[in-house]
Amino acid sequence: MAALRVSFRALRPSSSSSSSSNSLVFSLVRYLSSSSSSSSSSSFVDSGVNLQKPANGVPLRRKPNGRNDVHWVFLGCPGVGKGTYASRLSNLLGVLHIATGDLIREELASSGPLAPKLAEVVNRGKLVSDEIVIDLLSNRLQAGEAKGESGFILDGFPRTIRQAEILEGVIDIDLVINLKLREDALLAKCLGRRICSECGGNFNIACIDIKGEDGKPGIYMPPLDPPPHCASKLITRSDDTEEVVKERLRVYNEMSQPLEEFYRSRGKLLEFDLPGGIPESWPKLLQALNLEDHDQRSAAA
Repeated sequence: MAALRVSFRALRPSSSSSSSSNSLVFSLVRYLSSSSSSSSSSSFVDSGVNLQKPANGVPLRRKPNGRNDVHWVFLGCPGVGKGTYASRLSNLLGVLHIATGDLIREELASSGPLAPKLAEVVNRGKLVSDEIVIDLLSNRLQAGEAKGESGFILDGFPRTIRQAEILEGVIDIDLVINLKLREDALLAKCLGRRICSECGGNFNIACIDIKGEDGKPGIYMPPLDPPPHCASKLITRSDDTEEVVKERLRVYNEMSQPLEEFYRSRGKLLEFDLPGGIPESWPKLLQALNLEDHDQRSAAA
């Protein structure tokens, strides 16, 4: 077994019914159908946009005005970094990033009618029901439509075959990026996560150093330290305990294989093994997607 060394920086952290389901599904269907370029088909051939397929087969659509109109999904275990990389890609491509985990946390913080039920589910490391996720996602998509947002990257949805089938029934997902990281590193990452209670920034105080062994490369992931003004305001998510994290990983692994096969059989799954932290992984992910970060190039120059 490869040696795993993890250290944590001391930064003074602070301590329904069937009819209801159908209504929520219809809400999502209505939005996704209206946002698709073709009202009768989600096929690219009939969508009226230009479809570009790079040499590696990753589809990238552009509207006539030059804007990207991608419909991408990020898969991966809790804590793998879906939000980090999805957010970076959404900024790079100029499309909407929707993280269902963030939607759930926002609902929890709002003390709305769903908050008590959500809190019970989240604190036990269980998956939130399809009905609730679809309701939250539908509301977010409709808000984006009202702002004129185009294209999206979904992070945390779909998580089940049922959700994938609902999504597939109304819009053609271009690409599904499956981020992978060994479980011991995942556990360390989750336990090292911290949030600034003031600005909401996400940081990680874990320094992960896994030595290579038996021909397998090592992994080094340096901590993502907060700036000085956030260091004394760090808090830990209530569900980031070892017991809950292990349960989340178990549940995810149990449910992810059928979902991965769902998209693999359709030729839409891109599996990407994270080789290390962001500085090492980001350029390689862009390479796998046949994309280029112009800001990064300018900085390097």
